[in-house]
This record gives sequence, structure tokens and C-alpha cells, in this order.
Amino acid sequence: MNTNSRPAIFITGASAGIGRATAELFAARGWFVGLYDVADGAAEALRQQLGPDRCVAGRLDASDATAFAEALRTFFDAAGGRLDLLFNCAGILSTGDFDSIPVERHQRIVDVNLRGVLNGCHAALPYLRRTPGARVVNMASASALHGVPGFASYSSTKFAVRGLTEALGIEWARYGIRVMDVSPPFVATPMVTSIAAPPASVNRLGIRLQAADVALAVWRAAHWRLWPRVHWYPGWQTKGFAALNKLSPSWLNRFTTRLISGY
Repeated sequence: MNTNSRPAIFITGASAGIGRATAELFAARGWFVGLYDVADGAAEALRQQLGPDRCVAGRLDASDATAFAEALRTFFDAAGGRLDLLFNCAGILSTGDFDSIPVERHQRIVDVNLRGVLNGCHAALPYLRRTPGARVVNMASASALHGVPGFASYSSTKFAVRGLTEALGIEWARYGIRVMDVSPPFVATPMVTSIAAPPASVNRLGIRLQAADVALAVWRAAHWRLWPRVHWYPGWQTKGFAALNKLSPSWLNRFTTRLISGY
């Protein structure tokens, strides 16, 4: 039980990669952390590592709206009646030509990466409204700046997450809730490093960020007090791409994407 009314964060995809790094960072800095992941037992194992008094854990498939709503109810009670930050981090990836990936896998990517974020935001709103200064951080990607070949369905879900973030950021401002996203390039997480045959873009851009770098961006977003800032770009690569995407003509952005992707 969060008896000390510590600020509270709910994290999906919490047992590995960026979700785990974020959980470790926030727990170490005194937050009460909700650890939720689809992997059986993984979230509970992390809870024992971080300290049972600092966390609550559970199994959650983010694409299941009913399960998401129940998990948030449980967390809100355990956190002492507050939800300061919802971090929609859970995501999956498949790479390769669009037609080489089974349609069922494309659909699953949409279910987790987009439907999961929709489910989380929808179910969390009543709890966010009851927590002064509450925030949402959604996991987007540098692939949301321009559609990336070899990552077609993944990239499209991140475009959608970016759009949802912008829309809810305006809608929920009347409740005092800030909605943001983080858009890193390739990060050294199991999802990326386990790719059997990395696309050309991975080799050409390299993997220059660690999960802890993205976790730190989430921490900064959670504490940002200045002008409304919607999109966060960890690492110099994504900051550069974002700037060029705004300044360059669309044909040049398309040419650059083809060049990097090897298509």
C-alpha cells in the first residue's frame, strides 16, 4: 500500500527494456510503481527485486481492455488513490518486407502498439482526473517521423500513437492532464537486439541509445514545468531527424528514408 502518498506511475511492458529501466529509475527516486507485463511472472520477479513495498505487479495484455481497466483499478487502490503518470510502454516489432510478414502478426502489432495505448488512456482517465498534475507518456518512435520500409506496420502504429497523443493533449488540457510521447531511434533492448536479420537502417544508423536514456526522458517529461511540450526526442539522432522533417521538403524526407532503409 502506498501509505506515504508517494507519486505513482503505472507502466506497461515493465519487465524488460525501456519499461524495466523506467521502473528501476522511478522506484529508486521514491515513486510507487505499477509493474505490468504480458510475460508470466516477470513483473512479480521485478517487484521482488525493487522491493515489494515500492511496487505492485501483475500480468497484463495491454490489448485486452477489460484486463487493463481491472489492472488500473487495482493499482489505483494500492497507490493510495492516485495515478500521477501512465506510461504506455508495451510494444512489439516485426521487421521485413510487408508481404513477408503474416497478416496475423501485423494485426497483433496493431493490437499491442495502438490498441494497448487506446485502452490504457481510456481506462486511466478517471484516475488521472482525480490526481492533480497527472500526466500520460506514450511510447512512440523515430519511425513516426516518416513511414519506414521494413517496419511498415510498426511505423504506422507509432504514427497513430503520435496523433492520439497530440489530440488528447489538447482535449485533456481542460482537466490539467498533460499528454506526451517519447520517440527514440533504435535502442539497445531485447526487442531490437534480438532481430535475427537486422534491416539496413539498423546497421546504417546504429544502436546508440540504452534503455536508461529513454527512461531518463520519461522522468524529465514527468517533471517538466515549463511550456507544454508534447514530443520528446531522446538522443541527437532523433532530434536531428525531427528538425529536418519539419524543415525539409517531403521529397527529400522520402529520399533520405529510402537511402537509410536501403530500398
